[in-house]
Amino acid sequence: MLELTVEQISMGQSAVDKSAALQLMAEHLVSDGLVADGYLAGLQAREAQGSTFLGQGIAIPHGTPETRDQVFTTGVRLLQFPEGVDWGDGHKVYLAIGIAARSDEHLRLLQLLTRALGETDLAEALRRASSAEALLKLLQGAPQELALDAQMIGLGVAAEDFDELVWRAARLLHRADCVSAGFAGVLQQVEPLPLGEGLWWLHSQQAVRQPGLAFVTPQQPLRYRDQPLHGVFCLASLGEAHQALLERLCTLLIEGRGQELCRATNSRAVLEVLGGEVPADWPCARIGLANAHGLHARPAKELAQLAKAFDGEIRVRVVDSGQAAVSAKSLSKLLSLGARRGQVLEIIAEPNVAADALPALLAAIEAGLGEDVEALAVVAEAAPEMLPEPELQAPSPGAVIHGVAAAPGIASGPAHIQVLREFDYPLRGESLPIERQRLQQALAAVNAEIGALIQRSQAKAIGEIFITHQEMLADPELSDEVDQRLRQGESAPAAWMAVIDSAARQQEALHDALLAERAADLRDIGRRVLAQLCGEADIPAPEQPYVLVMEEVGPSDVARLDPARVAGILTARGGATAHSAIVARALGIPAVVGAGDAVLLIASGTALLLDGQRGRLHVAPPADELQRALAERDRREQRLQLARAHRLEPALTRDGHAIEVFANIGDSKGMEAVVDHGAEGVGLLRTELIFMAHQQAPDEALQEAEYRRVLDGLGGRPLVVRTLDVGGDKPLPYWPIAKEENPFLGVRGIRLTLQRPQVMETQLRALLRAAGDRPLRIMFPMVGQLEEWQQARAMVERLREEISVSDLQLGIMIEVPSAALLAPVLAREVDFFSIGTNDLTQYTLAIDRGHPSLSAQADGLHPAVLQLIDMTVRAAHAHGKWVGVCGELAADPQAVAVLLGLGVDELSVAARSIAEVKALVRELNYEHARQLAQQALLQGSASAVRALVEND
Repeated sequence: MLELTVEQISMGQSAVDKSAALQLMAEHLVSDGLVADGYLAGLQAREAQGSTFLGQGIAIPHGTPETRDQVFTTGVRLLQFPEGVDWGDGHKVYLAIGIAARSDEHLRLLQLLTRALGETDLAEALRRASSAEALLKLLQGAPQELALDAQMIGLGVAAEDFDELVWRAARLLHRADCVSAGFAGVLQQVEPLPLGEGLWWLHSQQAVRQPGLAFVTPQQPLRYRDQPLHGVFCLASLGEAHQALLERLCTLLIEGRGQELCRATNSRAVLEVLGGEVPADWPCARIGLANAHGLHARPAKELAQLAKAFDGEIRVRVVDSGQAAVSAKSLSKLLSLGARRGQVLEIIAEPNVAADALPALLAAIEAGLGEDVEALAVVAEAAPEMLPEPELQAPSPGAVIHGVAAAPGIASGPAHIQVLREFDYPLRGESLPIERQRLQQALAAVNAEIGALIQRSQAKAIGEIFITHQEMLADPELSDEVDQRLRQGESAPAAWMAVIDSAARQQEALHDALLAERAADLRDIGRRVLAQLCGEADIPAPEQPYVLVMEEVGPSDVARLDPARVAGILTARGGATAHSAIVARALGIPAVVGAGDAVLLIASGTALLLDGQRGRLHVAPPADELQRALAERDRREQRLQLARAHRLEPALTRDGHAIEVFANIGDSKGMEAVVDHGAEGVGLLRTELIFMAHQQAPDEALQEAEYRRVLDGLGGRPLVVRTLDVGGDKPLPYWPIAKEENPFLGVRGIRLTLQRPQVMETQLRALLRAAGDRPLRIMFPMVGQLEEWQQARAMVERLREEISVSDLQLGIMIEVPSAALLAPVLAREVDFFSIGTNDLTQYTLAIDRGHPSLSAQADGLHPAVLQLIDMTVRAAHAHGKWVGVCGELAADPQAVAVLLGLGVDELSVAARSIAEVKALVRELNYEHARQLAQQALLQGSASAVRALVEND
């Protein structure tokens, strides 16, 4: 980003004309090492296209797009010309700001300069400036305007007390980018000032980015400090920007007109009283900005000149930027938008000129405003024209399709294709009260439906998911955004779906598969509410047993299904960690997900055979194949019943080799059931779920109580705890983490907690205090280097000096290939290894396990992954250390024999899988499993390994 500093300023320069000034500027830019010698030609060519005179004695000479390759480093050089330089068209330049930028980086600089351009005497002040410091102060010291427009007003806000009302006002300021996230906390320390007539005032200069004022009123009458509470002003103060508003407000109160604000039913009425930016109810149109370097000086100048040709007000804003619209006739205001290529401009015109002005301005923007542009639509459509997408065809009879194994079991039945319905609804609403009532009725109806589903749900997993859905329905962030759209005249369905779609897209953009797939829950409740708003009834399901085929099955879709009639579930999208998959497993419905869009083209009634264990779909299978599969299903069910009967017995192979089977858990709930499933301990306590369950970081006492409940429930069995594993891919709402281009390869796991040692120390203290004399194993995630492990161990050893623990082991998770390769070194220092096969697989194969089309290939039985597991086990055993596996691979029936044969000492799986895994171990011969594992290491693919195991 370009910034201005005194080191970039050369005072007291002189030039006989613009050509000489450009020559001097080029020399400075070259001597500063910013550009090549030929950059002067670019400066001259740019001036030939159109003057770079900005206004108020300032010019901003810069090169053309063709000379961008001559820029070495982004930078600026400022030359003061006290005697002035004729820049053409009667313009006198006293300050030239030469810009060397490889893209549109200079737009940020222009935004900063536009504040100074509002000063009427700036040109003379620049000429008279006697020092670089004084000149820089002139450019940067102009006061900012107070932000006060419709998005800063919140009327009829649902709040229970004063603090919540203040928090809502602070959030409005944060959305408008006036304050940072900590502003709400700052206001909690401010003494509120009563203004009379139920109005209150708070302000602060801390955590302020730009001055702004928010005003909110409560939905129901409230009281605060035994006084009426009808409205709250929250000022983000910066400089003197608020003085005029404060004077206006004082006059209003002196005249006894405060109730005009309290009784206001729309933001326009409030803004008219306060003198804020009143939204014009004028015709408008939108268009994408196609200029390569955004709305910089030249195209902005063209737009301003065109707008001036119309005798009426015309305003422009950048859609979804949070900025108010500015005059299209003001060059400085247009530059202040900082609009970039691809952003959408909204043109708003006074009614008497709109019919002529809007088409003319849209045409000019589409044509490039004097620049050659590549239209946005052409860019978007170029790829399909050059490389057309293959036409999807329905799978042919006998075809075998591979998807992601989501819920085990074998199912057969006719296909029932259920495609998402399209709803037709108006974009504009009848009136604010009517649309609000419609939305409230729809939300209440859906909330009641979900409540009934919770009551009927026998599986705990389903109930918890639908409780989450109810929380989403009551999310104040969503309701506030919807209400803001309703106030702008949108219909309830349009406003609701716009907000849901935006929130779901944000979730889908996350790099963590588990979190990104929660977008399905948002879209699920979105569809349910929309159906209520549009009066559409659910499509009845067939009476006979069938295989449900959908693009992506929402959790509520699955929960409403009758397992006696729904034989299996097949989806085109989704992964094994989606809520739909979790619900399907809880209901015992076999499921294959992520099978591709082609499955949606299967004709209804087509016979399907679905293998949820292997992730396979057979389309119209031959009769003999179907018969074999159904016989296998019956045998599997018998094996599971037998396994459940022996779930509390140890896992011993036929030749007497023992392997421990532990449980993966997320919190202390249901520990009795975990032990009853046959768990010999907990092999993975995901402590990040404890942190995610709270609105702020849990303190030491809260964590200690949680860990103690787990240890109490285990009754002396070992507990293996993973320390906090969050980062850019798994963010915490109260722990801001800088956005990373690739969070999976960024600051996460131990890398993050070492940067926040107070967080790790609090967690470690809680764990040690909870342990006492019970067996505690602490493992650190994402260790890739020896130094990371040593720093973590040193922290634990320091804490052990003050907290006594009798049975403690320290280890690391093997998730990063470098850790597996360093296993011979690390094994000398750690007490154990636990292999997280989910991450180890995606890092080894360079496949995002949440990728829609590649996730099925992220198979932990790939020989490359097995080689790393083998290397880890051999290194650990050479030093007398044990190795566990706590990833999804540990519960894969085809992987159990291979992992056993590689010498793994412990398998940690979901509680429901413990009995089956133990039963599988009892069927094996250890020596034979070792031979099988060695053969698996020599295979060339995961599919070859699976074929080897299946044919064994």
